Amino acid sequence: MAEWQLLNDPAAIAAMACERIGRMARRAIAARGVFSLVLAGGSTPVLTYRQLAGSDQDWPAWRLFYGDERCLPREHPERNSRMVEATGLAGRAGEHHPIPAELGAEAAADAYTATIRDQRPFDMVLLGVGEDGHTASLFPGREYAPGLVLAVHDAPKPPPERVSLAPPALRACREMLVLVSGASKRDTVQAWRAGGSLPVAEVADLPQATILAERSLVEVAG
Repeated sequence: MAEWQLLNDPAAIAAMACERIGRMARRAIAARGVFSLVLAGGSTPVLTYRQLAGSDQDWPAWRLFYGDERCLPREHPERNSRMVEATGLAGRAGEHHPIPAELGAEAAADAYTATIRDQRPFDMVLLGVGEDGHTASLFPGREYAPGLVLAVHDAPKPPPERVSLAPPALRACREMLVLVSGASKRDTVQAWRAGGSLPVAEVADLPQATILAERSLVEVAG
């Protein structure tokens, strides 16, 4: 059900993502006075965040949330929140709501559930995708307890302890963008487009979802 939009390179993906995010922000602020955006971690969105931070927006109306976080100390450079702060985006938004993953997976999941419970539907959710098809910290072959925010243990990528929005929370959005770049994602894209059972496919199977992908990945994947 999601729409695929093919672009030439990561810079083009970032430019298109920024255009789409800005457009949605203007619509949301005009309609409801605020814009709620769920941010993705990983390397692909960094260009988007840097470009957004330098753009002209109604920043006091922006509310930033996170799709997942690693259970690391608050100032650890591998935290998603630290990455966003380093791009300048967090400092521009009127509200910035990191996941308190330094508390541990269970306590952080409980705390963030309270944070997001009344924020749904989010105006926009950003997602990335890993080489194994995971998105946020939802990994293949895992079963998770019910809830809006999940405590993730024994993740196959370090660190093993993480916190992630659950699929129902991620899917509760007015618009979703999935950013896909990097040659290592070719097999994942092939499996996804062939109907494979991947976490990203499950989450992004929405009419309001758009996948912004490097053209070469889809062409090679056939």
